Amino acid sequence: MKKEFNHEKIKAAIRTIIEELGDDPNREGLRETPDRVARMYDEVFEGMRYTNDEIAQMFDKCFEDVRTNDLVIVKDIEVFSFCEHHLALMYNMKCHIGYIPNQKVIGLSKIARICDMVAKRLQLQERICSDIAEILQKVCETEDVIVVVEGEHSCMTARGIKSRGAKTRTSAIRGLFDTDHELRNEFYNLIKS
Repeated sequence: MKKEFNHEKIKAAIRTIIEELGDDPNREGLRETPDRVARMYDEVFEGMRYTNDEIAQMFDKCFEDVRTNDLVIVKDIEVFSFCEHHLALMYNMKCHIGYIPNQKVIGLSKIARICDMVAKRLQLQERICSDIAEILQKVCETEDVIVVVEGEHSCMTARGIKSRGAKTRTSAIRGLFDTDHELRNEFYNLIKS
């Protein structure tokens, strides 16, 4: 586990940002803001404290001796993250996960918890996909994993081009999903409905 965040340093940095933006950090509405932001960062960046291996260990709760090799899908897992380029919110994000069990199935809530923990980092959407896929491969001991993430990025919708409603869709395709196009299409069809 990585070290805890230094709240005092974060508070001082937020205070400096407020001053540099031209406001008074001592005024009524902003007096507690540095502390609130530090506590919020502790929550929304929790995933930065852990490696993918550590997240896999945290959520390694599987049912073993499962005699199925049928497709398992969990779709519409809502998460949010922050773009590592602008520290801007990535929102309206949904993760869609599919895997083929290899005599083990993971508890369904653990899939959502893995997605949430991976998203709680300064991230790229592409890396969210690959990190989730890597962790699921470790926990489920299967190569056959597919992850699709779609979302909106405030660095694109609220600033710059201001292209509201533009969605980014990324995927990580592993094992049979990479080679078996029928299986991949079955997954894509099932997440549409």
